[in-house]
Amino acid sequence: MSEIVEKALSLSKADGCVVILEESSTVDLRWATNTLTTNGSHRERSLVVISVIGESVGVRSASVLDDLEGLVRASEQAAREAGPAEDFEPLVTGEADPSFADLAEVTTTAVFSTLARDLGTCFDAGRADGLRHYGYASHDVTTTWLGSSTGLRRRHVQPRGYVEMTAKNDQRGGSSWVGKHTRDWSDIAVPSLDSELRRRLSWTKRFVEVPAGRYETLLPPSAVADLMVYAYWTASGRDAAEGRTVYSKPGGGTRVGETLGPEGFTMRSDPRHPALGVRPFLVTGGSSSTHSVFDSGLELTATDWVSDGRLNALIQTRSSAAHTGSPLTPFVDNLIVDGGGTASTDELVATTERGLLVTCLWYIRVVDPQTLLLTGLTRDGVYLVESGEVVGTVTNFRWNESPVDLLGRIAETGQSVRTLPREWSDYFTWAQMPTLRIPDFNMSSVSQAS
Repeated sequence: MSEIVEKALSLSKADGCVVILEESSTVDLRWATNTLTTNGSHRERSLVVISVIGESVGVRSASVLDDLEGLVRASEQAAREAGPAEDFEPLVTGEADPSFADLAEVTTTAVFSTLARDLGTCFDAGRADGLRHYGYASHDVTTTWLGSSTGLRRRHVQPRGYVEMTAKNDQRGGSSWVGKHTRDWSDIAVPSLDSELRRRLSWTKRFVEVPAGRYETLLPPSAVADLMVYAYWTASGRDAAEGRTVYSKPGGGTRVGETLGPEGFTMRSDPRHPALGVRPFLVTGGSSSTHSVFDSGLELTATDWVSDGRLNALIQTRSSAAHTGSPLTPFVDNLIVDGGGTASTDELVATTERGLLVTCLWYIRVVDPQTLLLTGLTRDGVYLVESGEVVGTVTNFRWNESPVDLLGRIAETGQSVRTLPREWSDYFTWAQMPTLRIPDFNMSSVSQAS
């Protein structure tokens, strides 16, 4: 496939050109009411041509490559019609990866062989016990080639898999969810996941009416991930410097250097993390406050966004870094949060006098960008904890909280573990988070979906 990139570059008449080719091979499996329902396999291809003329840029993309020259010319014409780009920087330079000419890697439904077999056993047991199982599994392998008129040639292969399982009974509040990400499926054990689902459903034998209010709440890693992902996505250095986000300092500037969380609390990204590795160079087909097309191909390194509780860095493109006088800290597609704790979620439950244990958060939306106030719903299990034990299930709630404000109210952090964000599983898969104890989480109203 590298020859397509080389051909597009050879057709370019622009001052500079970047070509990005991605080919994805995806398989998936679905099940409902204890029955496998569908499985699929498909391939996708996309080509992006970025043309630079003077300080103007034009971008065009296609999934059908039957008119490569027309795509290149359209990109050049878009650049001629555009004004000077606000984020203009010289294109990234570099050498050629030895693997650049290698073919795309693919996946097949064979990755699900053990999963499908174990699901069959799970379904049989569910029917016998009056449980209904639902779920989805996906595995994707995406190969990316990036070539530039500067001589840069990059290639990367990204495997990504995840499974989500839900089990239901006929009790009020009788729904539970578990999810997990994987690279090769060797670490996915259906019996273990099903055991956890059954354990949570056993807590639904008793339903307790609990009104809306502020409660000591245990947020497990998946729920923490969905909150912290928002805190990360909105950490644009440019937006903060312009006074438009929760990271803006009143009166001007940013909050870099301020204390946001407890001592020992860290939030970081690392493209070469041994378990959460992602593409180590930047690829983007459009400019925004967190990405610049001129940075395509830029080498990514580990960045501490929050270090020892202090805001250490915001997302900076080359352009925004130069404009604000900040270090260059590009966006990376993973997030690791650690507060130094060692306790499991169960161990935190055991030390809770009275509070709520949440399974996951859902339907999250921004209410106020200036404070990063979010709203959303709880889903698939909220449980009452008394004297160190789960004593029943309660209603679902609508909640209102700012993840940045929560950092300053953390009462305890558990062990940081790999986790799958519930809401962003298919978009931001790679996360590692702790369980958090929040003394006064705002369950603002009872959810009508309960």
